[in-house]
Order: sequence, then C-alpha cells, then structure tokens
Amino acid sequence: MNKILQAQFFVDDLSDDQKNMIANINDYIKQGMNTDSHSVAIIQGAAGTGKSVVLMELVRQYMTDKKYKTALVVNHPELYKAYQDLGESIPNMNVNSIRRPTALINDAQKNHKKFDVIFVDEAHLLYSKSEPYAHYRGENQLTDLMNLAKVVVVVYDFAQVFQSKMYWDKELLFKTIGNHPYKMFDMNFQYRMVASDEQVAWMDNLTSQKPLAAFPKNGQFEFKMFDTAGDLFENIKTRNKEVGMSRVVATSGFPRIDGRHNVEMDTFSLPWDEWDPQRTHWAKREGSITQVGTIYTLQGFDLNYVGMIIGPSFGYDKKTDTMTIIPEKYSHKEIFKKRKDIQFTKAEYKEFIANVLNVLMKRGKYGLYLTAYDDALRERLMELSTE
Repeated sequence: MNKILQAQFFVDDLSDDQKNMIANINDYIKQGMNTDSHSVAIIQGAAGTGKSVVLMELVRQYMTDKKYKTALVVNHPELYKAYQDLGESIPNMNVNSIRRPTALINDAQKNHKKFDVIFVDEAHLLYSKSEPYAHYRGENQLTDLMNLAKVVVVVYDFAQVFQSKMYWDKELLFKTIGNHPYKMFDMNFQYRMVASDEQVAWMDNLTSQKPLAAFPKNGQFEFKMFDTAGDLFENIKTRNKEVGMSRVVATSGFPRIDGRHNVEMDTFSLPWDEWDPQRTHWAKREGSITQVGTIYTLQGFDLNYVGMIIGPSFGYDKKTDTMTIIPEKYSHKEIFKKRKDIQFTKAEYKEFIANVLNVLMKRGKYGLYLTAYDDALRERLMELSTE
C-alpha cells in the first residue's frame, strides 16, 4: 500500500476516542440493517479531526465482508483516485464499489440495485440540486443514496462548503433526512496538525474576520510570515526536499497578466494546479511543486508544510484591525451560481470564500508559511509576526 496514503487514512494505533467512535457507529449500523427504515449515521467534525480515518476503518470492516452489499462514494476527483489506490491494496476489497456519487446513483437506479451500507466521505460535496452538466438529474444526492441503502454513513464538515450547487447546512441536512432515523457522531479532536488548540483558533479567528493577533507560540507547529511570495516558495521548496509533501496553495482572485492566469506576486509566478487523468493525485505528484494548489486538488489531503498565499479577495480594515473579504475580487465564479430554491446573501458568499482559506491553511501537519497579496494585510501580519 502506498505509504503516504496509508499514513493518512489508516492508523495502526487508533486513539481511544476513535475506537469508541467506531464501536458506536458499528452498533448503529447493525441496528439500522435490522430494520426496514433507511437510517443515516452522520460523522461530523472540523478539518483534521480524523473523520476519514474513522470512516476508512469502517469501510475496511464492511466492504471486505462479502455478506454485505456496500459502496464507498466521494464527489472529489482527487480523493476518488486516492480511494481507488487504497482499495487495490486492501485484501478482499472490490475496487469497483468505490464510485463517484452520480455514477453510483445512475447505475443503481437503472439496474435496480440496493445496498446494505453506503459510505460517503466529504458528504458536504454532494449535490443538493440538479446538475445536468455533471449528468446528475436528481434533486438531492443524499436523498437518492438514502433510497438505495438501509444505512448511509456520511462525513460532514459544514465549514467546508464552498459552492451553491453543493450547499449544505444543518437545516438542509435535517430537512433532507426528514422522518428517517439518524444519529450524529461528533469528532472534535485535532489529529492532522501538531498545532495547539490556540494555534488552530488563530486560523479560525483570521478567517472569521476577528481582530488580528500574533500567532501563538505554544505548540510544535511551525508558523512563518513572509513579505514576499518568492521567499515563501524558496522555503517551501527546501521543506519539500527535506520531508516531501510541501506545496504552495492560494485562494482565487489573481488578475490575468499578458494573457496568463497564473498566481503572480513580486518575484513569484506559477500556474494553477492542473487536472490530470492519471491516477496519482495532485498532492502526491512531485511535479506539483511548480504549480499552485487549490481546494479542488487538496481538499481531504494531508501535506507536511503549506505555503499559503492569501489572494486579492482578502484585504485589511485598519479601524477594526481585521482581515476583510472582497467577493468582487474572487475570480472563481462557480461559487456565485444562483439556484432557484435558495437565495444566498453577500454574507453567505463571503463565508464560502472564508471557508476555502480556512481549509487550505489547515492542510499542513507540521507548518504553515503565510503571505498575502494585499499590501496592508501583509504588512499588518508581518508586524504581528515580529511581536
């Protein structure tokens, strides 16, 4: 099994909290399979809390046991590749049962297939509206999956919602579940980053537009502010040579220059990440060190060090001493698509943009290197970093 993927998704020494969580979900799954209703187990937690580790241990138990009809779905193309790689390395695992949700739903409905358990990672990426362009003509993918299985086990993080077509909040989730039985399984322990609670809170406060403060120094997590993206990149390249899996990432909004839509700032100029049909996912490809990662290639993956460039859609308000969000400068328009059933406010669009930054900052296990395109924001963060 690929060592990098194994380390992220399978942990030999599970914590007591994880063991208890798995036991409790197991009890709920077995209870649900003995009833005629369609029930939902909801694994909820923030980025880095070990949700995928818990899910994959359950996947390994049920999807290698031939007496169960099971499937694992994920609507993230890079994560889908990773799960296929993992599936090929697990004895008795049927890799064909690892699907994208649209493909599984369309196939099951056409061929009248039913399941005992369907596992869904990154369920906040399920379509909550029809998306004909992506060949999904239903109204809600969770509804369709519930109709196909006795038990659906879903992993949700409502702070990882970035687009209107994949919009989820608790109200919509419970409305979708309706009268079906469900149970919440909350995970609130940080397993990805070696950061302290205070250091994680600093990242949350930054993206929540709270007054800025110096980054806490009470943990092993390495934080560095850079005045130039060029210097940040040189340090990330050094880390990548030393420990691997270190990449530059950025949020949207960088202007086109001479026809190029690169991330360009001071001496730094690199292209955005590129979709590639090859099975190796972007985070693991060595060539991706010369590209800039986004939420579409990194959501769900661990890195060792992240070099985060806060893009032009974030500014600084000196009066409130807060980072601000400027939706007009966010160039990836997919998040602003309108839908008939929900009207989004400007504040909600700002929250989508803030969620992107929050998740990208938390990709690194051991460190975050940070800079900002906006001069005033960068200068203020640099000032605080010297305190």
